[in-house]
Amino acid sequence: MSRRIFCIAPMMDHTDRHFRYFLRVLSPHAWLFTEMVTTGAVLHGDTESLLRFDPAEQPVALQLGGSDPDDLARCAAIAQDFGYDEVNLNVGCPSSRVSAGRFGACLMKEPIRVADCVAEMQAKAHIPVTVKCRIGVDGQDTEETLAEFVRTVADAGCQTFYVHARIAMLSGLSPKQNRTIPPLNYERVWALKREFPHLTIVINGGIRSTEEVQQHLAQVDGVMVGRLACEDHWAIRQIEQVLFPDSTAPKTPLEAFDTYLPYLEEQCRAGVPLARMTRHITGLFRGCPGAKNWRQAAACPDSSASALQTLRETACQVAYA
Repeated sequence: MSRRIFCIAPMMDHTDRHFRYFLRVLSPHAWLFTEMVTTGAVLHGDTESLLRFDPAEQPVALQLGGSDPDDLARCAAIAQDFGYDEVNLNVGCPSSRVSAGRFGACLMKEPIRVADCVAEMQAKAHIPVTVKCRIGVDGQDTEETLAEFVRTVADAGCQTFYVHARIAMLSGLSPKQNRTIPPLNYERVWALKREFPHLTIVINGGIRSTEEVQQHLAQVDGVMVGRLACEDHWAIRQIEQVLFPDSTAPKTPLEAFDTYLPYLEEQCRAGVPLARMTRHITGLFRGCPGAKNWRQAAACPDSSASALQTLRETACQVAYA
């Protein structure tokens, strides 16, 4: 069974180290990703603050945004030194700001440059170098253009592609609209796997249930979910249980919170605001009576021990309502 059978997508403003730790509680087997980090931030910013993670999060991949082969290669080496299990090149983000920096989805129009980036990254790091892309961009929206992109990049050594089953429309749509308006075309990703059976193909986009996960796994090597992880946390635990029946993940939302609680306490003692972490767990009791009370308690800006106690009490009230 592929180690990447179940993945949580890299998501800006979401998949920081606190959310990844929580996701690991819910799914011991999921392959996790950082938010996208630009090469400039890694090379010239506070690298330690940007890249540090708890070993409990592993396996975890660092997603990079950039298009300069030398810069990406240096960042790949840094990722390896930090202990990441993979470095992933973002070739799927449709943001106009990202496109202006000549990275993200616009790079699908430059498969040779992407191949050069992958080759340079692999020359400097021994961890896997992978690519996350779309099925097309703007007018380049055919099975042939997607296959040519994958073939070119695979020839440079990339063996794993995470494919969002929508095209990216770089003009006229916002990043949010690009996640919903271009129609999903799962068949194109399935066809990609049939054409390149030796590659690892992981499908992404609009997947919301265990039934859909199983349907896709009959066609490709892995499934990546994104917004579902933010909106309905317990759904991640349910997918984990279906794919890995012997999983040691918590059996109830309250047990999940209690497993996460020591981490919250530790981070609060280290000066991390509680709300920075609890904003990621507001959906834990989704659909339960009293879920609104839970969301309000989780949004509390107080980081005191009493706030943590109140949060625990609210979790119990909701769990036993």
